Amino acid sequence: MPSRLALFSLLVPDYDEALAFFGRIGFECREDTDLGNGKRWVRIAPRGGETEILLARAVNERQTSAIGEQGGGRVWLFLQTEDFDGDYHLMQAAGVTFEGPPRDEPYGRVAVWVDPWGNRWDLIQFARPDRSGTTR
Repeated sequence: MPSRLALFSLLVPDYDEALAFFGRIGFECREDTDLGNGKRWVRIAPRGGETEILLARAVNERQTSAIGEQGGGRVWLFLQTEDFDGDYHLMQAAGVTFEGPPRDEPYGRVAVWVDPWGNRWDLIQFARPDRSGTTR
């Protein structure tokens, strides 16, 4: 039986633009392989992270129209941190747009941010290592 989510695809308009953005906020490029005909296999992840993102360049109208809408307008990506304040300020300095100030929820400290393509993310420091909703 499968044991973990290895990677998932994120639609972007351009590989290099996406690599530059994610590099500014501390992600590393783990692979960038040319597959021919303008297609590449580009894997990125937060430094030391296990789950990876496969950057997928949109190649047709359907895919292009889905850029930034893969979550249907909801937060659907959760970037975990162990240093909320440090990473929040680093991301602000890198030009990341936050939708509002950080807030404390039963599950942890969180702030919603938007990537350059409109995807909504949470920067989150969980209250408990097991991610349960028990307060601190």
